[in-house]
Amino acid sequence: MHFQFSSEDESFRQQVREFVHTHLTAEYSTDVRRWISPTMRIARAWQHILADRGWGAPHWPVEYGGCGWNPVRKHIFLEETTRLDAPDYMWQGLHMMAWVFMAYASEEMKARFLPPMLRGDEVWTQGFSEPGAGSDLANLRSTAVLEGDHWRLNGQKIWTSDARDCDWGFFLVRTDSTVKPQRGLSFIIAKLDTPGISVRPIRTIDGREDLNEVFLDNVRVPRDYLVGEPGQGWTYAKYLLEKERTASAFLYFNKRALVKAKAIARDTLINGVALLETPEFARKVARVEADLLALEWSVLRVLAQEKFAYNLNGVVSALKIRGSEMQQRVTDLQIEALGARSARFFVRGDPGIEPAVDSGRWPPLSVGATSMFLFTRAATIYGGAREVQKNIIARAVFGF
Repeated sequence: MHFQFSSEDESFRQQVREFVHTHLTAEYSTDVRRWISPTMRIARAWQHILADRGWGAPHWPVEYGGCGWNPVRKHIFLEETTRLDAPDYMWQGLHMMAWVFMAYASEEMKARFLPPMLRGDEVWTQGFSEPGAGSDLANLRSTAVLEGDHWRLNGQKIWTSDARDCDWGFFLVRTDSTVKPQRGLSFIIAKLDTPGISVRPIRTIDGREDLNEVFLDNVRVPRDYLVGEPGQGWTYAKYLLEKERTASAFLYFNKRALVKAKAIARDTLINGVALLETPEFARKVARVEADLLALEWSVLRVLAQEKFAYNLNGVVSALKIRGSEMQQRVTDLQIEALGARSARFFVRGDPGIEPAVDSGRWPPLSVGATSMFLFTRAATIYGGAREVQKNIIARAVFGF
């Protein structure tokens, strides 16, 4: 393997940088930098800008509005936009539900839902997890019963990202209780303002309310809101989760967070010496930096479609474990470098953010660091808990 990018790829990287510098206003980037979720208005506006440039969904096939980029170009694009604090893609729709539409939905459904998803005109949320069914989705209890020309949905979903601000949801529900659990699940979509759907925010330890509970109380949706075939929801859900094999490594987040940790340590003086230059802290940074570099090249090997001696599912689970643990390690460095300054906890709407920063009492890089640190405590749980990933590795790689 050649451990460098081609001159063409580097030229493309510069093109992305120039585009972002031109179009990414402070309004769009400030909340990202401070670990305050951008408002949906900002997220939609940025998605419009990307779509107008033809970059609304780089990972989609060209026939649906994608860019036709190879995996390395996609990697460069996501690396640069994240590094420059651009709002993240509307993940639930563009990176998840879109693939199910493309592979399994009718042509009418594709034509109806993919174009507004691409432009950010309609935003989606994922309704999978339930209070009693997180990593083990086969045990979910939400149901859909066909009654003439409508489905009647009942149940509860939890950890539903951005549900308050989304237009549509895609729900994994049980449509047949007489067969094996996995075979009785179906994929049904619903507009979130449909009568019977209620959303309750969950305030998390980092001060945000991005996660929600969604209650389905005798919700009636048209029969043709079933995606694909009944009883195939388990197959579609696995397909959805497998499409972005390297996303769970959180590579771009980790690289940006490490840069921030080093910047904080560079500005923190210990007896007149920058913390980053002290032997003990420098060793900690070096260990994290080396492991992050190894993670990056592991991701690139997958993107380059290198053939592995092991089952790819095991490789992807290993990336998930490493990537989630790395989130905790890089944010640990930030908090250690901030020391007592990490006690200042900034949240959206805090009237003290600007005065505190402007006065010099709290350096700009301290804003959001504690929130991010607290949020990443869950990184080894969401998206498939670390213990579940280790079980997958045991089966896929070692045959246990």
